[in-house]
Amino acid sequence: MTIKHIKNLVFAILGILSLGVGIAGTILPVLPGGPFYLFAAFCFSKSSKRIENWFKSTKVYQKYVLAFLQKKGLTKREKIRINIIADSFIIASFIMVDIMIARIFMVVLALYKHYYFIYKIETIE
Repeated sequence: MTIKHIKNLVFAILGILSLGVGIAGTILPVLPGGPFYLFAAFCFSKSSKRIENWFKSTKVYQKYVLAFLQKKGLTKREKIRINIIADSFIIASFIMVDIMIARIFMVVLALYKHYYFIYKIETIE
């Protein structure tokens, strides 16, 4: 097996896992599915043209990924929902972890996440 085959396989597996988490996020209100669909699209595009074409033909891609790519942003409500969910997981992790460097990393991650959502992702109506 060549390096290229291994890389394609890894991207395909990551894409499938991300798609599964995205579907769970669509069903479960506490988990945002959109970012996982975007990551799945990226992974599938890196794995093989056949898998990428299959994913682009699915309703999931049409509804979530293509809509995001065409809008080039998120609504204020979507941004708030995603940040609240992500912050709740970060806070829970912060409480459960007793390692100071990990806690510092979580705070930096949370701050960067808010910066990115406010300044890098366009807010649309």
